[in-house]
Amino acid sequence: MRDPLFEFLLRQGDNTLILSHRISEWCGHAPVVEEDIALANIALDLLGQTQMWLGLAGEVEGMGRSSDDLAMLRDAWDFRNAILVERPNGHFGQTMMRQFLFDAYHVELLSELVNSSDARIAAIAAKSLKEVEYHVERSATTIIALGDGTQESHARMQAALDNQWTFAGELFETDAGDETLNETGIAPLPSSLRSRFDARAKAILGAATLAIPETSFAHSGGRSGKQHSEHLGHLLTQMQWLQRAYPGATW
Repeated sequence: MRDPLFEFLLRQGDNTLILSHRISEWCGHAPVVEEDIALANIALDLLGQTQMWLGLAGEVEGMGRSSDDLAMLRDAWDFRNAILVERPNGHFGQTMMRQFLFDAYHVELLSELVNSSDARIAAIAAKSLKEVEYHVERSATTIIALGDGTQESHARMQAALDNQWTFAGELFETDAGDETLNETGIAPLPSSLRSRFDARAKAILGAATLAIPETSFAHSGGRSGKQHSEHLGHLLTQMQWLQRAYPGATW
């Protein structure tokens, strides 16, 4: 079994890294200029958080790997991100639904991590929380505007919710490593965040006139690295191609 702290840090850094890359795919393609700029800024926020999480992961591992090494020199089976964040963007509404579901989880996690017994984690969480509070406010506002908009936008957002909802449950899975970190005050149990996530989702999606799917099923496997979707390999091919084409290249 790998070090629970190292595993935890990979999960945080991999979530933000993969989602950052997905959002960056909108650069130059968003429906309006304002959205193009906003999405690019959110992608940069998440990439900055990735550098902190994976940088600390490299320190904890003690094998001399940097944040760049962990981002660019691992294969799909070594990644610990939730399947939700690796899923394709789809249309703009689908991207924003994925973003809201992650943001609603992310803000609750960081709100707990600011009190971590590990000062390094608390510091990263405090810096990240300021950004993610904006992220969730923005994604929630967009979800409401589109869901409670025209008949067409409502239908698209309901379909996006139906498509994404069963991937959100993985974010709250709790394993033995999570329990170990919780016992030492380093991190909360992911399952403990679910009630607050549900309350926020119910309020925002209700305001958007969207119906939450009535299912308890949740896709799983990403956080453990046991099973990712076929999309992750294609994403990594794009993200890592320069480092793989020119091994060891530096700026």
